Amino acid sequence: MASNKLQIMVHGNNIAELSPSINYPYIEIKKIHRVENANYLFIDLELSPQMKPGEFEITFSINDQTYLTYQYTLLKREPGSAERLGFNPADVIYLITPDRFANSDLNNDSSPALKETHNRAFKGGRHGGDLQGIIDHLDYIADMGFTQIWLNPVLQNDQPSYSYHGYSTTDYYQIDGRFGTNTLYKKLSEQAKQKGIGIIKDVILNHIGSEHWWMKDLPTRDWINNEGSYTQTSHRRETIHDPHSAITDKKYFADGWFVPTMPDLNQRNPFLATYIMQNSIWWIEYAGLSGFRVDTYSYSDKTFLSQWTDRLVTEYPNINFVGEEWTHNVALVAYWQKDSPRYDDYVSKLPSLMDFPLQKSVINGLLNEENWATGLREIYQVISSDFLYGNPNNLVIFADNHDMNRVFTQLNKDYELFKMAMIHLFTTRGIPQIYYGTEILMTNPEKGDHGIIRTDFPGGWPSDRVNGFTGNGLKPKQKKAQQFMRELLQWRKTSTAVTKGNLIHYTPENGFYIYFRQFENELIMVIMNKNKKQTTLDTNRFEEVLSGKNTGKDVLNNELYDLSIPIKIPKKSAVILNVY
Repeated sequence: MASNKLQIMVHGNNIAELSPSINYPYIEIKKIHRVENANYLFIDLELSPQMKPGEFEITFSINDQTYLTYQYTLLKREPGSAERLGFNPADVIYLITPDRFANSDLNNDSSPALKETHNRAFKGGRHGGDLQGIIDHLDYIADMGFTQIWLNPVLQNDQPSYSYHGYSTTDYYQIDGRFGTNTLYKKLSEQAKQKGIGIIKDVILNHIGSEHWWMKDLPTRDWINNEGSYTQTSHRRETIHDPHSAITDKKYFADGWFVPTMPDLNQRNPFLATYIMQNSIWWIEYAGLSGFRVDTYSYSDKTFLSQWTDRLVTEYPNINFVGEEWTHNVALVAYWQKDSPRYDDYVSKLPSLMDFPLQKSVINGLLNEENWATGLREIYQVISSDFLYGNPNNLVIFADNHDMNRVFTQLNKDYELFKMAMIHLFTTRGIPQIYYGTEILMTNPEKGDHGIIRTDFPGGWPSDRVNGFTGNGLKPKQKKAQQFMRELLQWRKTSTAVTKGNLIHYTPENGFYIYFRQFENELIMVIMNKNKKQTTLDTNRFEEVLSGKNTGKDVLNNELYDLSIPIKIPKKSAVILNVY
């Protein structure tokens, strides 16, 4: 690794009474830390560059009398591991809630070692989806055109209830047995890679589950914020930026808990901070990951986030990881991105953010009436604020996710608006992300209920009568949407203008929003027409970009347009033209 330092947490009854030693070439114990809980030791090691992968023995003794030994393994890195490439604008991310996607191993639906058992009839229960189910449908994912998979967390969540979503970690180093095993997770990553698909791990730096083993024996009194007692976060993320904010308001936001079952971690504790950073690196190495999605990013300690991002990019200069900052205020999102202009000297090396402002503007822009302040102008206004970002092209853009109503529901099940949203998502700047089932127009009839939003993908269970993977039983419009998405995604792979090019857009007028993507000799023109009838577009306005190019070919249906004259655009539609 770039860093030759390793800190080992040792937990055992009165372990602090023992003294650890290592008699192995190229490994030196630099410091032994004893904390207030005698059941913990923290051992700082320094590894020489000559150190080889393999096992070494840690001996624990008193007065030269050995009480126990432990075999510790240093694993060999894959060739080129440090230079691994992360996800980028050439990718399209498929977001999957593993419990709700496909159940290929019925034997692990429940586990005698884990508290919550299988209950598919309950919207908030464990439905049985697993890693093997994802492996078995990698061909479908690849055929659709997705190149990255972001899985909602798959680490152990041994909570009594509502454990399916994965956001209450009870062991940072173990895949939940109801999803599979560590070995199976690694197999998923390896088989996905063979099909040109990377794996993005969902990590939670901010909190754990109340049943985490730490909670039964905390290493230090300050391991959990608010002295280990539930204190609700205010969710007022503005307080950490507000120059007039009271210190107590900042504390209520950053140190508060989400819910009583999610203890809030204190990353100001240096041992905890190191544990989390090393765990992140371990998973990248072990599972061959292409990046992270970081849950509730701004809720963690600011200084720690700076350290965490620096540690990752030091080890992996080309990897990508994206933070969740759920606000529609562009300035608050941009603050966290690497190279963004800031009001202070805070250092962040976070490459990417989830673009929540754009998500909201696309939905509102398609639904709201066209006037001087609303409609397509709302999309334009958000993108025109890209000067606040260090790299707007590296933002992850999306129409919905696991925490909000499905996009087809948000758009009032209007298929034409849905197509417009998808075309915009796959042609504007950024890295598109799609939630599983969007391609077959999945909806959620119970507004806001997460258990319904995260409905099982049809065909993922042996008893399902409808199969979204094969198309059997899908309604005609669902099949049409699926084919539309497949064609659009497969075309996107071929367009360097979309995946690498500049974005040039024009202020919306007369129900039209026009923008171009340009890279070298390739020019793509996207025409969004929100008018409720076929409307003529005068192309003279775009002469500076068209530069005498007079022909536009619709990339989805091959229809030709003469751009030297006004062109007619179908009502409520988006057209993608390859201009030459």
